[in-house]
Amino acid sequence: DSTFEFERRRNRPEKYNRVTVQKSVQAMKKVLDIRKARADRHWDNRMAGKKKSDTAEARKVLENEIHLVKAPPAQLAEDPEGYMEKLKVKVAAPQSMESMEE
Repeated sequence: DSTFEFERRRNRPEKYNRVTVQKSVQAMKKVLDIRKARADRHWDNRMAGKKKSDTAEARKVLENEIHLVKAPPAQLAEDPEGYMEKLKVKVAAPQSMESMEE
């Protein structure tokens, strides 16, 4: 069986062979390239729906906090019923300085 043969030879020191070393170094480079490509592909797959979710979240924040972006008159022009006018409260006449001293 080839796996047992490989296991038997695994821990034996090999004779130095320039061609074998060059092929091993090239194979290691290729393995690193493949590993990097797989990691990049994994990251791309994970981030595939992120832009859509970010856009949806930004839209929701914008809808909730539109008053920070648009001026109130612009909101009134778009939706006159939804716009709340400022409450007007009557203020009593200012007190004179004489009544304050007492």
